Amino acid sequence: MAKKKLLIYDDELDILEVMKIMLSKEYDVVTRSNVTDVIGEVLDVNPDLILMDIWIPEIGGDKAVASLKNDERTQGIPIVYFSANTEIERYARESGADGFISKPFDMKKVKECLTRLIENSQN
Repeated sequence: MAKKKLLIYDDELDILEVMKIMLSKEYDVVTRSNVTDVIGEVLDVNPDLILMDIWIPEIGGDKAVASLKNDERTQGIPIVYFSANTEIERYARESGADGFISKPFDMKKVKECLTRLIENSQN
């Protein structure tokens, strides 16, 4: 069975590298450090799930999520925000994200969240 594909956005290259290392065994991981054309990038990569720093520069996570959720070609892709600020979890859900993960990452919880959202999106 082919690995599910994750697209991860974060402006911190160290975070991207750690996430790639930690998730590559189970997933095909594609990383981006900035958002230039979120719809185009997502259509090009065709991920099963998107992980995104809520404070991603250029467009901002909330605008990126709004763009993706309002486009019929990408609206079904689950999006999970992550941030060190745990107080914004409610805001993350209200802005259209399907999940929230707090930094520092508990990789067991991250993997459980990803598995659940990918399975739910395929049903």
